Amino acid sequence: MSQRRLPSRLALFCISLLALSPALIFAHKIHIPASTKECFFEDLHEHDQMTVTYQVGEGGHLDVDFWLTDPEGTILTKQIRQSTGSTSITAEKDGRYEYCFSNQMSTMADKQVSFNVHGIIYISEDDDIVAPVEREIRSLAIGLLAVKDEQEYIVVRERRHRDTAESTNDRVKWWSVLQAVVLFSVVAWQIYYLKVSLTKSSAFALLTDLPVILRGKTYNLTLYTLRPFIFKFIPFT
Repeated sequence: MSQRRLPSRLALFCISLLALSPALIFAHKIHIPASTKECFFEDLHEHDQMTVTYQVGEGGHLDVDFWLTDPEGTILTKQIRQSTGSTSITAEKDGRYEYCFSNQMSTMADKQVSFNVHGIIYISEDDDIVAPVEREIRSLAIGLLAVKDEQEYIVVRERRHRDTAESTNDRVKWWSVLQAVVLFSVVAWQIYYLKVSLTKSSAFALLTDLPVILRGKTYNLTLYTLRPFIFKFIPFT
């Protein structure tokens, strides 16, 4: 009889694994406005295991508060101002376990959080013996979940590094443009200043150093040397 039940259980587990396969591709993403929190829950039975992993992708200092409570409201784990984290629990009683992501510490910046929830359903020793193939499939499913979490963390980290690199590149570009504008402005001002200075110096040299011969004597055209001639030849009334 057990030989007839085993294929059906194995087929059911394989169908469940295939049904879960789309979830292995995309993570849960939530948007948390400033000064708010988002809470979720899972109904667990005694000895069930649950793991929650999260990563802050955008907003502010890339940090949130996280906590997880049991059905009686007792805080089982709490993480303050973390950009990434992971927590695992084993249910000690049946009931609803709630976990929250809080952005209440921020008054302006919204946050975007990616998270995953997965666990292991406890099977009593009194149940039917699990076939080796089914045990291997369960181990494979757990390994796939671990790989999925790691890949999502790598994607979020790559996005953060790319944003930082693009922001730095923009700053360097505009700083270079500003330096070029300032450099050309200084060069243009220096050329203009030198041109004006040389023009004034030439005019002044022409007025002071030009020799003039009057009555057999040589004079320079300065206001001081021309003063006797001005008073002598120009009548003032």
